[in-house]
Amino acid sequence: MTRRAALLRRLRRNERGAALVEFALTAPVFLLVLLGIFDFCWQMYAQQVLQGAVSEAGRDSTLQAYALDQSALDDRIETQVLNVFQSATMSFTRKAYDRFDQVGVEENYTDENASGTYDVGECYDDFNNNGRWDADRGIEGNGGAEDVILYTVSMTFDRVLPVWKMLGQPQSTTLSYSTVLRNQPFATGSDAPPDECL
Repeated sequence: MTRRAALLRRLRRNERGAALVEFALTAPVFLLVLLGIFDFCWQMYAQQVLQGAVSEAGRDSTLQAYALDQSALDDRIETQVLNVFQSATMSFTRKAYDRFDQVGVEENYTDENASGTYDVGECYDDFNNNGRWDADRGIEGNGGAEDVILYTVSMTFDRVLPVWKMLGQPQSTTLSYSTVLRNQPFATGSDAPPDECL
C-alpha cells in the first residue's frame, strides 16, 4: 500500500502535462471568442462599405439628371459593394414624403374604438393613394421636385467564418443603410393630397 500511496502522491505533485490539459479546456472558448470578434469586425467592415457607397451616390440621387431613372445609381452602389463582397445580393427602396417630419409616420386615422391602433373599417387619410391604410405614409419611388426621399439599401451576404454555426445562427446576414435626402427644385413638386377620410 505504501508504494501505491507514494505513486499517487508523486502524480499529484507532478505538473508535467498540466498546460496541455488547461489548453484543452480553454482553447474552444478562446477560439470561439476570437472567431466571434473577427466575424463582428467583418460585418462592421461590410456596414462601412455599404454606408460609404450609399452616401456617395445619395447626393446624386436628388439631382434632376437621375429623377426618372435611378437604376444607374443603384448599379453604381452595387458595383462598389460587389468589389469587396462578391457574393452579396442587393436591394433598393425609395419612399417619398413632402416634409422631413413625415418620414416613417403612419397615415392619419380615426380611432373609433379607442384601441390605439388602426382597425379595418376605421376612417383614414390615404396619403399615398394606394387604397389602404399604411403604417408608413411614404409613396414608393423617387418622388418629385423638393420631395424628401428615404433611400434604403440592403445587402445580404454569407459570413466567412464558421462562428455562425457554433452559435446556432444563420450563415447569411443582412445589413441595411438608409439616408434621407431632399430632391432639388428641378420641377413643380407634388404636394400631399388634402386630408380626406376614406
